[in-house]
Amino acid sequence: MIVWIVFIALILVFLALDLGVFNKNAHVVSNKEAALWTVVWVSVALLFSLGIFFIYKYELIKNVEGLSASRAMIKYITGYLIELSLSVDNIFIIAVIFSSFKVPHKYQHRVLFWGIIGAILFRASMILFGVTLINKFEWLTYIFGGFLLYTAIKMLFAKEEESYNPKKSLIYKWIQKIIPVSDSIDGEHFFIHKDHKRIATPLFIALIVIEFTDILFALDSIPAILGITRDSFLVFSSNIMAILGLRSMYFFLANMLNKFKKLHYSLVVILSFVGVKLILAGFEIEFKEWVSLTVIGVSLLGGVLLSIFTTSNEKPSSM
Repeated sequence: MIVWIVFIALILVFLALDLGVFNKNAHVVSNKEAALWTVVWVSVALLFSLGIFFIYKYELIKNVEGLSASRAMIKYITGYLIELSLSVDNIFIIAVIFSSFKVPHKYQHRVLFWGIIGAILFRASMILFGVTLINKFEWLTYIFGGFLLYTAIKMLFAKEEESYNPKKSLIYKWIQKIIPVSDSIDGEHFFIHKDHKRIATPLFIALIVIEFTDILFALDSIPAILGITRDSFLVFSSNIMAILGLRSMYFFLANMLNKFKKLHYSLVVILSFVGVKLILAGFEIEFKEWVSLTVIGVSLLGGVLLSIFTTSNEKPSSM
């Protein structure tokens, strides 16, 4: 329990420093700043793998799978890479949401900050619930595995022209029915008072839509990481570390999204692999940790290289 308390306390400290010190004032996040913070968060996440090693080496936490320190560390890194890769798909949707609600660049960090607070709370409950279920009902591995394969196939055959419109989503229509919504943004406020009424601004609407979108993405990401490990601490820590770096990664990649159009093929491979891994686990067929890590690493690298190669060979449109 002490490890959980220390880890959660560290996360709260990171978040407090983020909003209260480093990003106290609303500002436009430059590419240089976003790149720096992306490196910082990825470095922190990878360095934490050393913490995982010593936590499991000295048995500072309940080891439900009887993992050695090195195996626990590899499972954490593998889970982190899965969550990080699936977060890239989330970035595309966040960009569409901000564009749809015309959220100024300098207020986007504030929306993402509170969005990540909500994501941590939602995912923590979903992870604990998912781990409990899959440990109690072994047959759920087949359900989760089949769901991931279905998601991968759906992603593979999705048409590029199919676009997501947040203003046509059910959650947006539902919000409009229960609370007045302003058409204009008033600084970084989520609510304004007008004619003695509390009115939501587009910033708040964007936040709520992002929160519900993250829940939908969690339906893929959590079963995916449960295919790597059922250790709740490894699942939670790798998931949260990936979420913490999502904001800086968003600002870093936001202007380069068109350069990574083929990355979804990496996600197809990763989801398919983990789906098959989950199904085979029901038949007591297990892959070595290094196999999972290699497949995920090669898939991500392949998607990035394919995107770069494809983009470099595209002819610029004539005026």
